Amino acid sequence: MDSANSPQVSSTNSPRMDSTYKLRFVSLGGIIGVTKNMYLYELYRGEELQDIVIVDCGIGFPQDKALGVDFVIPDISYLKDKLGKIRAILLSHGHEDHISALPYYYTDLGEPPMYASKLTSAFIKNKFKETGQEPKINLVDFDQRYKFGGITAEFVRMTHSIPDTTHILLRTPAGNIYHGSDFKLDLTPPYGSPPDFYKITQFGHEGAMCLMSDCLGSDREGLTLSENIVGQTFEDQMRKTKGKFIMSTFSSNISRIRQCVEAAKKFNRKVAFMGRSMRDNTAMAAEIGYLPELRDLLIKDDQVMRLAPNKVCLIVAGSQGQYNSALAKLASKQHKFIQVKPGDAVVFSSDPIPGNENEVYGIIEDLVLLGADVIYPDVQEQLHASGHGNQEDIKFLARFVDPKYFIPIGGTIRHQRGYQNLISDMGYKKENILLLDEGDTVIFEKGIARKGQNIPTKTIYVDAYGVGDVGSVILRDRQIISTDGMVVALVLLDKNNQLLTKPSIISRGFVFEKREEQLMNEATTMIEAVLKSKEGLSPSSSNLKKEIADKLEQLFLESKGRKPLVVVEVIQV
Repeated sequence: MDSANSPQVSSTNSPRMDSTYKLRFVSLGGIIGVTKNMYLYELYRGEELQDIVIVDCGIGFPQDKALGVDFVIPDISYLKDKLGKIRAILLSHGHEDHISALPYYYTDLGEPPMYASKLTSAFIKNKFKETGQEPKINLVDFDQRYKFGGITAEFVRMTHSIPDTTHILLRTPAGNIYHGSDFKLDLTPPYGSPPDFYKITQFGHEGAMCLMSDCLGSDREGLTLSENIVGQTFEDQMRKTKGKFIMSTFSSNISRIRQCVEAAKKFNRKVAFMGRSMRDNTAMAAEIGYLPELRDLLIKDDQVMRLAPNKVCLIVAGSQGQYNSALAKLASKQHKFIQVKPGDAVVFSSDPIPGNENEVYGIIEDLVLLGADVIYPDVQEQLHASGHGNQEDIKFLARFVDPKYFIPIGGTIRHQRGYQNLISDMGYKKENILLLDEGDTVIFEKGIARKGQNIPTKTIYVDAYGVGDVGSVILRDRQIISTDGMVVALVLLDKNNQLLTKPSIISRGFVFEKREEQLMNEATTMIEAVLKSKEGLSPSSSNLKKEIADKLEQLFLESKGRKPLVVVEVIQV
């Protein structure tokens, strides 16, 4: 790290435009996948890279085809030879898809200083507990500007579905950039300050080159509802629920959790937090004063069924249908202590992230089968106030900043298109609304924006055993096993490479061997024929194993119309 990594507090005005500089914007995630947010701002003088500021570093959630994968994280290969130019990581807010990849990459990125608001800082520290690392997190001062080489950064208060959300104002000699990640314009947030409209419009008056804007609500009309309405909904539902009241939301959604806790307190219900992330985040939030005193309110899981159902409130992780989450265990009757019964109410206080719909509705079906009254945004309004601005929120921010260029972030392709149409209908040039894909770059130079060279990226999978150990081949094999099953062929040879016994064939998820004796006999005969034709080949030869596997695959496909994963082991004893 060179000396430019020591940030300086600045009170200067915006840097003057300098034609010798250019700024390059790089998306390593968060452009069309909603989650896995990570953005780079690179300042060049001529062709020489001067400074890099990173905004956010979050995880993404795999789809069904990523079997056994817990989550995905951005690909930072591009940065490996640029570590000396990374000046800081700026965090917009504390949601998983914006901060949770940090523990995996902090050391690899050279341990740059991080800047975040109070709650976001606390969440980050919580994430690092298990790694043994001590990250350098600076608590942001909203009245200060921070200088990172030639890039000056300033944080502005914004509202979202989590307290302490910020937007980030970047001033550079190649132009000023407004980084507007997840937001809505909530004038009456239940906790914390409303958006700082004065600072936003002041930045716009200075002259903004580009607005990077959350676009997830571009297909919804009007303004997004305030978080305040959800608290009243919790009270109304709790009042008429005779059984257990179960609320599920993101474990980082402290505003929503707090409103549910306060409703439970009002109706004399004890509260149990379920799920590791939910327990960790609420304990931390209570510690820094973002939740009310919980000591006399909390109960443990094993106490729930001992109380009258109408005296219990469960606040549960797993609202996105995550496999093995606390909510999934309740829905599948796998929880050790707690059962969902008729008379219980389950409230989903979140919308499914695009791509998670099947998992969420699957859990809803399971809960309905258990007799619960399941309430979710599709069937009742005001259970969830989106954290993402609708069309009018988006238009207000666009007018306040009034930039020359726009780049929609944090949505899908259809949200990008909707954003482009929305902004162009306001009178801005459609060609100045740039739609990007992951790895795309935009260069701002001499007051003009143009697309640059694409940065190759790949999906980095994380499972229980590590980072990047799961690749496309492993996922393909898992997919085959899940649909067509698996067959293991075990061949034992003596020291003269002669069969000691008939080859053993074991099938799982393909056919039941005892009912398919003829098929198994055909497979055994085929293996013996291959061994005879390949006499002289070493038992460890990959060619021998591959030919046996290929022949078996063909036999099974012709006989059963299925192609299981075939594993061949040839052992010389």
